[in-house]
Amino acid sequence: MRLPAPPRPRFLRPAPPRPGRNGANGRNAAPETQKPTAKDTAVEGAASAIGWLDERTGATPFVRYMLYRKVPKGVNWFYTLGSATLFAFLSQAVTGVFLAMYYEPDPTRAYESASRITNEVFLGELVRGMHRWGATVMIVLIFLHMGRTFFFGAYKYPRELNWVIGVVLLVLTLAMGLTGYLLPFDQRSFWATVVAVNINASGPIVGPYLADFLRAGAEFGPTTIARFYALHMLAIPGLIAALIGAHLYLVVKLGVTAPPWLKAEKKDLLREEI
Repeated sequence: MRLPAPPRPRFLRPAPPRPGRNGANGRNAAPETQKPTAKDTAVEGAASAIGWLDERTGATPFVRYMLYRKVPKGVNWFYTLGSATLFAFLSQAVTGVFLAMYYEPDPTRAYESASRITNEVFLGELVRGMHRWGATVMIVLIFLHMGRTFFFGAYKYPRELNWVIGVVLLVLTLAMGLTGYLLPFDQRSFWATVVAVNINASGPIVGPYLADFLRAGAEFGPTTIARFYALHMLAIPGLIAALIGAHLYLVVKLGVTAPPWLKAEKKDLLREEI
C-alpha cells in the first residue's frame, strides 16, 4: 500500500539566485559593489542634519502635531486667506531688506536714492514694485481674512483673544503702510502724509500726542523721515512678527471652526432627532 504524498506547502521560499560565471574558467565572479550616487549622498546628509537638529530641539512632536492635526469637514479656499496674508508679510520683509541696502533716510537724499533703486540698481525696479504692490495686496488679504473670520463666526468663544490680536494686526498693517508711504519723499507722499498726520491730530485726548510722536516734533522737519523709517523698518514689523506668532499658536491650540452651513445642517439634524 502506497502512502499518500505529504501536502505541498502553500508558500515556498524562492531559491537564491545562482552566482554568475566569470568567463570560460567557471569561477564565480565577485559581487559588484554599487557606489552611492550624489543624490543618495545628499539625502543621507540631509537626514543626518535633520536628525542632529531634532535630537537637540525635540521639534518632531510639534511638527507632527502641526501637520496631522484634525480639521473640520467643509474646509475650503476661504481658510487659506490667513496663510496668504502671512506670505505677503514675508514677501514685504524680504523685499524691504533689499531696499534698505540702498535707501538713505535723509530729506536731501531720500528721493535720489529711491530713484537710483528704480533706474540703476540691478532688478531694483522689480523689487521695489513687489514691495509697493505687495503692501496693497497684504492690506486687501488681511481685510478678506477678517471678513471670513467674522462671517464664519470664528471670533466667538473660545477665540475672542485671537480676534483681538487680529484687529491689532490690522491696525499695525495700516500703520506700516502709512509710515512707508512717506519714504520715497516726493510731493505726493509728503503731502499725503501731512494730511494723514493732521487727521490723527484731530483725535480725542491722544490725537495731538500721537501726531507729535509721528512728526518727531510740532512740525514736519528733517527728523520726521528718520522717525517714519525707524517705525517702518524696526518697530512695526517686530510687533507684527510677535503677534503673528501668538496668533498662530492660538490657531493651533484652539483649532479652526467649521463652515456655518455645516453648523446649520448639524442643528437641523439634532432638531429632527428631538
